[in-house]
Amino acid sequence: MPLLKSSSAADAEPGISRHPLTGTSLSGADVVVQVLADEGVDVLFGYSGGAILPVYDAVFRHNAEHIKPDGSEPMPLIVPANEQGAGFMAAGYARASGKVGVAVVTSGPGATNMVTPVRDSTADSIPLVVICGQVATQAIGSDAFQEAPISNIMGSCAKHVFLVTDASQLEATMRTAFTIARSGRPGPVVVDIPKDIQNTTMTFKGEGELALPGYRARLRAIEQASLADEDCKLFFEALSRAKRPLIYAGGGVVAGGAAAALKAFVDAFGLPVTTTLMGIGGYDTTDALALHMLGMHGTAYANYAVEDCDFLLALGARFDDRVAGVPTQFAPRAKFVAHIDIDPAEINKVKQAHWHHIGPLDRALQRLTRFGKTHDYSLSLSDWHAHVAALKRDHAMNYDRDSALIQPYAVLEEINRHAQGRAIVSTGVGQHQMWAAQYLDFCAPRHLLTSGSMGTMGFGLPAAIGAQFARRDALVIDIDGDASIRMNLGELETVTTYGLPLKIVVLNNVGDGMVRQWQKLFFKGRFASSDKSLHRKDFVRAAEADGFAWARRLEQRDELAATIAEFLAFDGPAFLEVMIDPDAGVYPMVGPGANYAQMITGDFIPARTAPKAADAAATDMF
Repeated sequence: MPLLKSSSAADAEPGISRHPLTGTSLSGADVVVQVLADEGVDVLFGYSGGAILPVYDAVFRHNAEHIKPDGSEPMPLIVPANEQGAGFMAAGYARASGKVGVAVVTSGPGATNMVTPVRDSTADSIPLVVICGQVATQAIGSDAFQEAPISNIMGSCAKHVFLVTDASQLEATMRTAFTIARSGRPGPVVVDIPKDIQNTTMTFKGEGELALPGYRARLRAIEQASLADEDCKLFFEALSRAKRPLIYAGGGVVAGGAAAALKAFVDAFGLPVTTTLMGIGGYDTTDALALHMLGMHGTAYANYAVEDCDFLLALGARFDDRVAGVPTQFAPRAKFVAHIDIDPAEINKVKQAHWHHIGPLDRALQRLTRFGKTHDYSLSLSDWHAHVAALKRDHAMNYDRDSALIQPYAVLEEINRHAQGRAIVSTGVGQHQMWAAQYLDFCAPRHLLTSGSMGTMGFGLPAAIGAQFARRDALVIDIDGDASIRMNLGELETVTTYGLPLKIVVLNNVGDGMVRQWQKLFFKGRFASSDKSLHRKDFVRAAEADGFAWARRLEQRDELAATIAEFLAFDGPAFLEVMIDPDAGVYPMVGPGANYAQMITGDFIPARTAPKAADAAATDMF
């Protein structure tokens, strides 16, 4: 039976529409694919295997029967080097597009290879639907070939997990998975489907989801929550008393589509903005009131502004340990803390708020902006703006510009001159991740894709691939490190297989740079297992072997500008390895157990006072 994309046709009753396949007999696998089509899925990522073959066959048939006029498939299935790559590609797609990413894998090791991407996506609130094949229903629990208890394993990692054992519930379960993934605080949903369910013939309904009365009631209450006049009045009365108010914006600004509402609020009331790593791009980093990133490796001027502020407005942020390492000492002069978030679990979890609101961030900001304008609230913040401008001037990011060695910061500054805040940048995890966050501009949300809470090495390359499928005409750059890219290096072949014009930069310092930095600072220079100088990976030859026509190694500082220009201008996939100063560090740095006043700024970023030693043990927090 051919599968159709979702559309509506007149039902017997006037004004009622129904799916054109309603009442049709389909296999479970065909139902899965039809729901994917109905949900507007335009690309899948996955690796095949015995327990998922019926779904893969249904995808193949669907694509063959619905070729587009230009000859392309409506739902191409992108095959990575391994399932972890598929998971991070789906996550990169979701992060860059705001849509639900979809991965389809087989049972056992195929599904367990998805655990890390699923946990990574939960931690960063990324909407995914992961479809796993499973052994036949009657074989579950028998240690059958390639069986794994995925509902148990994923239950601790995902937003929700479904194990489908009743074929009549498959269609509703699939639709519900998308609703859960994208609603409220987004996250990954895993649907584990035994092979016999995939092969079962059933009647397609074309509509309907699972009841989930508790979840839907809680979700409805949160999504319909609104700020009363009294709430707005309390907020603005506190804000009016402030002399140094500051916005601390997190990933919720991006996930909640609230960037425009944030911009309007700032335009109306003039509060400076600092963002978390996940919130970068939620407010244009080139704006005069932007303080870029705060936290452990945030800009010195952002951290000093947090120290100085007397009113803190947290938007879609959770006061995590990378930002509020010592919660009682975070924003110590803030007499009033306001917090808006979609997730009630985040309110007062780490830092007590004097005022809070649980609900959609964009609507809350729009309501506050209207109320403030209507009631003529105006703030006199010229002194604070001058103070912030002085912080940005006097404590600007800087490095050794006279070094004969290639400095990673210089590489990123050169890339930034070309990208001008408009490129989509994916990163691995480590020093290069923090340098990218510090030295690149991002003028819009969903342009920095990085593993924030989990800090998963190997994320950068597959996530960039997923992002390129989401934004096919965009300049997508993977900023990676030699240690991080090793973990999913097989995906270089995926780039060339699908002809993606992806640009990959490897900042090679011959080791685990961030680990070495900590070992240097806190373990007396004992570089246990972090020095990769004995490794023999030739990244350029590896890229060439995988089909990169443009693959270079940059070792001379005076060739930097010309090489970067050629690299970014190349029409097609390009790979650039840059041999950087192996001793280059990530500064500023707020050490373990320290507060922002104890921030280490390094040799080239002026500190306003000499940092004091932290009280906590050096190994308390990596």
